[in-house]
Amino acid sequence: MKKTVLGCGGIIAVALLFLLIGGCTSYNRLVSLSQNVEEKWAQVQTHYQRRADLIPNLVSTVSGAANFEKSTITQVVEARASVGQLRMGNNRAPLSAAELEQFEQAQSRLSSALSRLLVVVENYPDLKATSNFRDLQAQLEGTENRIAVARRDFNDAVRQYNTAIKQFPTVLFAGLLGFSPKPYFQSAPGAETAPRVQFDQGAPSTR
Repeated sequence: MKKTVLGCGGIIAVALLFLLIGGCTSYNRLVSLSQNVEEKWAQVQTHYQRRADLIPNLVSTVSGAANFEKSTITQVVEARASVGQLRMGNNRAPLSAAELEQFEQAQSRLSSALSRLLVVVENYPDLKATSNFRDLQAQLEGTENRIAVARRDFNDAVRQYNTAIKQFPTVLFAGLLGFSPKPYFQSAPGAETAPRVQFDQGAPSTR
């Protein structure tokens, strides 16, 4: 009887040791993967912020053109303001699809307003020809490229994290340790390619 009791106790001890080791290993791995997601989100925010920082100079430049459409400028200014008011808690990565969708919608409104402004600029050849505008154009295009790359890297980091919390034995501990799936950027068809705005020939096109 004593041997049986000791045998059962030994099995329980081994099981508890397995759970402890597995839990610690899973926790450390998920912390690392979660921090990678946060790092990639910081890059996303950095490049979106750079775009927002370029807008005051862009608005100032186009405002100097005679009879430039004031409503178009207003749309850009208001869209930028709405983006500036949108902040995740402590600038952390979104915890839900709803949070990320809110962020995407605000950025999409700004993208649409900028696209409208750049189309209107086509009617002002003298403005297009200025070095200041062309420099801003180049910076905006470069920023859009960096945004596309940052979004892709963020989704890749989220994929690694979400895969990890579903793998055995991590799936046994993830929920208990407070780790839940993170949302992805939802890309429209063709969104994996950064938009290119061309001004040199004909009307500008975004593709």
